[in-house]
Amino acid sequence: MTNKTIPAAAKKFSIPLQIIDLHEDGFHPLLNVKVFGKRFKVVLDTGASKTAFDKTMLLEAFADAVLNISDRLSTGLGTNTMESSTAIISDLHVGRLLIDEFEVAVLDLSTINHAYRQLGHPEVLGVIGGDLLMKYKAVIDYGKGKMYLRK
Repeated sequence: MTNKTIPAAAKKFSIPLQIIDLHEDGFHPLLNVKVFGKRFKVVLDTGASKTAFDKTMLLEAFADAVLNISDRLSTGLGTNTMESSTAIISDLHVGRLLIDEFEVAVLDLSTINHAYRQLGHPEVLGVIGGDLLMKYKAVIDYGKGKMYLRK
């Protein structure tokens, strides 16, 4: 089998999860994505309503990314006063699934990455949230360490 991206309607996609231990704060599932031709880790966050990427990491990966200032303040992440932007990602690969023209929130997620570094975990581009999970009918199997997406 070749390593080509398969159209979303063709099959169910299996994405491996890396479960990290946050010591006394539980566990986070991480997965690999590719954006602008670069690989990143993201947190699978079933409690996040929207997929969100870190502003600094996104602009380092693609300096020409167009950010649209949002008039809404983001809630969660320990605050309800975080300014946010949005960006349209035209080449988000989750496993072998290519998702094009997907809007993400763009926030300052540096505190998450700081905490991850302190615990010896890799930095993350952001979180995959409920918007993507619902759209692609996600099924998460913690026992097998996999997430399944389909169109």
